[in-house]
Amino acid sequence: MSVLKAENLTKKVTSPEGILTIVNDVSLDIAAGESVAIIGASGAGKSTLLALLAGLDTPTSGRITLAGSDLTLLDEDGRARLRAERVGFVFQSFHLVPSLTALENVMLPLELAGRRDARAAALDTLARVGLDQRTGHYPRQLSGGEQQRVAIARGFVTRPAVLFADEPTGNLDTHTGERIVSLLFDLNAQAHATLVLVTHDRTVAARCGRVLQMDSGELKQGPA
Repeated sequence: MSVLKAENLTKKVTSPEGILTIVNDVSLDIAAGESVAIIGASGAGKSTLLALLAGLDTPTSGRITLAGSDLTLLDEDGRARLRAERVGFVFQSFHLVPSLTALENVMLPLELAGRRDARAAALDTLARVGLDQRTGHYPRQLSGGEQQRVAIARGFVTRPAVLFADEPTGNLDTHTGERIVSLLFDLNAQAHATLVLVTHDRTVAARCGRVLQMDSGELKQGPA
């Protein structure tokens, strides 16, 4: 069963050099529970494609269906609501709120969704990522790997239909990055979530069930 579908997706932007096509006529279909890596050189359009698929950006043309909803028919509030209910994110630069503790950062998406069990669910998810002793620490008191584990806990705590990860190991050393990737795949398997992972690291990509290559805004099946 399809959980994420893009049809003839195109994104164009205006630049001093004229109109640039960042994503060019991309179509893909991702099944529930699948893990898919999108690889390609810097500037290939990977992060823009991810932002479109997640409803963080709108396409110039084309259609996206996410968890049964047509993103292209929703306004900004509607897309935000769908993201809050059905989507998780893990970014390269963590995006933690510096004034909130690890626990409060993980509770945040649940509180925004009006969940009454926010604290209990956040504590349970932090324990799963091995941070049950660090719940009261602020981001500045945590290492890069610990911050990314908090970000992963926040991404999974809502039990999303789709988790989008954009270069999740980009700011980490090799050893820490390997541990973070293993954690990401373990949690993904436990949650039966769909994982869409943007990476330049072919070793990370190879752990996904399917690898898509992006080149100059166009998507090709399998690594080149």
